[in-house]
Amino acid sequence: MASIRALTPVEARIVAVLVEKQATVPDTYPLSLNALTAGCNQKTAREPVMQLAEADVLAALDELKALSLVIEVSGSRVVRYEHNLGRVLGVPSQSVALLSTLMLRGPQTAAELRAHSERLHRFADVSSVEGFLDELAEREPARVLRLPRAPGAREARWVHLLCGPVDVASVAAAAAAEAGGAAGAAASEELALLRAEHAALRDEVAQLRRKLAEIAEALGLAAD
Repeated sequence: MASIRALTPVEARIVAVLVEKQATVPDTYPLSLNALTAGCNQKTAREPVMQLAEADVLAALDELKALSLVIEVSGSRVVRYEHNLGRVLGVPSQSVALLSTLMLRGPQTAAELRAHSERLHRFADVSSVEGFLDELAEREPARVLRLPRAPGAREARWVHLLCGPVDVASVAAAAAAEAGGAAGAAASEELALLRAEHAALRDEVAQLRRKLAEIAEALGLAAD
């Protein structure tokens, strides 16, 4: 397995996009510079969202070619690029799918990784995902790291190490804040639903009271 330097965030995004598009749009793979830039700047399924110019992508591609992580394909009027991640790292396609998903979407649990990487590789179950993650974590150098479980979280998240060591405290804090925000949003939604139900019940009670008053008035007139 080749030893490579830590990647920049832009370099990691480029490699991950090439892996993703190889599986999702095989008819247009390898990618042109224009298509690769669009994939890097995609607003969905990206964390963080980037806004790169073609010049930024081209400069990063030169670095990636020097690391053999990207190969320039000739033979057409438009220069195209393909990744070489699995061969350079010496990992199977399953690990390539997981690493790419982490590079595209940031820290995730094993269950989230299984769902988000389904188009790259369909894992049988979460245990299978965890098995490949454990293997990547035990490599020398390690390619992924299991973060401490955030307070209130059911599962621990994983992060890739292809961009170098991570500040576990800050990443864990960000994950906890995100989890807290999600919990807060869920609580707010539940409160809104309860308020809506309360308002609906109040309207029903008011309608029943009006009907009872009408019935009582009608009975009173009948007695007269």
